[in-house]
Amino acid sequence: MSVASFRRALRGTVSGLPGGFWWLWTSTLVNRTGAFVLTFLSLYLTQELGYSAWYAGLVVALHGLGGIAGSPLGGMLTDRWGRRPTMISMHLAGGACAAGLAVVTSAWGIAVVVLLMGVAMQAVRPAISATIADLVPESGLRRAYALNYWALNLGFAIAALGGGAAVFLGYRTLFVVDAFATALCALIVFLRLPETRPEKRSDAATGPSDDKQLTVLDVLKDAPFRTLVLLNLLVCLIFTAPWVGLPLTMADEGLSANAYGMVIAVNGVVIVAFQLLVNRITEKRSPAALLTVSSLLFAAGTGATALAGTPVVFAVTVVVWTIGEMVHVPTNAAATARLAPEHARGRYQGVMGMSWAVAGFVAPILAGWVVDGPGPDVLWIGCAIVGCVAAAGYTLLLRRALAENGTEPEPAGAAPEKTEPVAG
Repeated sequence: MSVASFRRALRGTVSGLPGGFWWLWTSTLVNRTGAFVLTFLSLYLTQELGYSAWYAGLVVALHGLGGIAGSPLGGMLTDRWGRRPTMISMHLAGGACAAGLAVVTSAWGIAVVVLLMGVAMQAVRPAISATIADLVPESGLRRAYALNYWALNLGFAIAALGGGAAVFLGYRTLFVVDAFATALCALIVFLRLPETRPEKRSDAATGPSDDKQLTVLDVLKDAPFRTLVLLNLLVCLIFTAPWVGLPLTMADEGLSANAYGMVIAVNGVVIVAFQLLVNRITEKRSPAALLTVSSLLFAAGTGATALAGTPVVFAVTVVVWTIGEMVHVPTNAAATARLAPEHARGRYQGVMGMSWAVAGFVAPILAGWVVDGPGPDVLWIGCAIVGCVAAAGYTLLLRRALAENGTEPEPAGAAPEKTEPVAG
């Protein structure tokens, strides 16, 4: 691709989005650029405070457990209280927790702070996703979610490099920088981002679902969305497994920790370098087809790990499932936004976020158990099977549901319909 072609593709990717989206994009980049806590938490607990590796793993799991509670909480606050106050308050809470880790050293204190941090960090995500759906026309949603995901990974890459270079200043200094970046993110939202929550409507068109008492169970009564959540949970389990299973598998092959570091770094490099290109290629494609393809890429990438034996081959498997990740994440977020009624966007995104949080808590435990028991090959073959099941589910169960929401063409002569969620 020539430089001129690349510039045209870049302009086509970033043009046409409202100014509010770009302020939200900037806040995401700032927030993730300072995201040092999770990256260095286990090293801080074991090397500086002298806790065991078991305790460090437990603390990281508590962060995921907090996210399971934080996601529906954030969704509820997003719809009831508003997008802007939810983002500001949860960013400030997350920043306070990061600062707290710089001074709290007791085992129970650290566990509580990290648990609360998991709640706050996950609670802000439904507000961000709902704001994007409020600001961006439906035709540009997938592109907007892809750009926001790109900012997240770009910021994380900067944080990893900057944190690695600045770790000589001390872990506590990094946590303070994290707190400052998160507070700056809240300030950007406060100063530049307007409230976008749609006004509550009481007309007959909205029906009884336009209700502040809508719960997680009510949201899950929407059958197409429930299917989307369950299939996403399967994909999330596959996506999370390599972060525990891959280093253990490479160690079993006699490869060093440095080799694993270089291999897993491929994930971030590929996303930062190619997310915009992938989004350009997939922009006009069917969401159900994209979700199917992404599931198959996850299945192929993780399944092929059972055949790998050198760092280069392991890196190739990471590239394959990373492409699946780049396709899946924005497509799934856009599908969630399209299935959600506007008055419940926060709660729908919150329920979807729970599937990511549950996988973040369950998958590491399952992956470690399988590797220690039946062995790494069983883990990767199992991931391949689950990915194929998810792909079949997207094709067989969701193609019509997504088409009825205007994302795929109807057959000739068919009258388009819009499925409404069932509320309790």
